[in-house]
Amino acid sequence: MKKGIIFDLDGTLWDSVATITKAWNDVLLKDALIKSPLNTQKMMSMMGKTLPEFAAALLGDMPQEESLAVLGECCRRELIYIEKEGGELYEGVRETLKSLKKDYTLCIVSNCEDGYIQAFLKYYSLGELIDDFESFGTTGKDKDENILIVKERNGLDEALYVGDTQKDCDCTHAAGLKFIHAAYGFGKVTNPDGVINSFGELEKVVGGVFDLLK
Repeated sequence: MKKGIIFDLDGTLWDSVATITKAWNDVLLKDALIKSPLNTQKMMSMMGKTLPEFAAALLGDMPQEESLAVLGECCRRELIYIEKEGGELYEGVRETLKSLKKDYTLCIVSNCEDGYIQAFLKYYSLGELIDDFESFGTTGKDKDENILIVKERNGLDEALYVGDTQKDCDCTHAAGLKFIHAAYGFGKVTNPDGVINSFGELEKVVGGVFDLLK
């Protein structure tokens, strides 16, 4: 039986909020599209949203087509910064992924724009540990649909998802998978199937959550 673990990215594998905030402020302040600079707390509260959701939250008074164009430029600037500065890889990620790779197919599904996951993998040289990935920016689909795309594309008989927000949990359950909450991340979750307080705890928790599928 082929089993897989699908990961969220921001708030689960790393924290790039400071880098993203800097990049977005470069665009939004330059064109006076916001009255005051974004801070990391504001950006953190929105992590995991799709680009249209970001547009509504930040530029709600602007026609959606225009706001999406602006945020598209933010994302392009973001990739430049990410490639140069990266973010904070959570403790134990590389070692734990190497160990999990022996028994599981490892994938990433994020609501980011296309290129973001690739920049993460390149910056930390983690490409050999991740078998597949998918994003909102590539498919235009929300996380539940992308989770199923990755599950089916990799022929996974069983899979679970690891993320840090309630939306991650809701999308995972909508896709029919079990959810492990990365409680060290950006959000609180009311109904996870498992909880980890550091990434290194995942090896101990994952087997028990897979047992729930039997």
